[in-house]
Amino acid sequence: MPLVAWTTLVIAGLIIVFVAAGLLRVILHLRHVHLTLGNVLVGVRAIAHQTRTVPEVVPSVNRHLAPVRAWTETV
Repeated sequence: MPLVAWTTLVIAGLIIVFVAAGLLRVILHLRHVHLTLGNVLVGVRAIAHQTRTVPEVVPSVNRHLAPVRAWTETV
């Protein structure tokens, strides 16, 4: 094969290697972002659970205040 063909193959091989390395870096960054977003999602769900709306909690509060209400009615 002539020198020009070998040069073309070497340059094409180098381009492919550099593009593959770049894509591998992108894949690794995307995996890191995926894991980070998973952690953020877990945190957001925990916050949403701890700050749930009042109507869900009202029956429990009323049950715990029943003795206080009974005592205040006797006064």
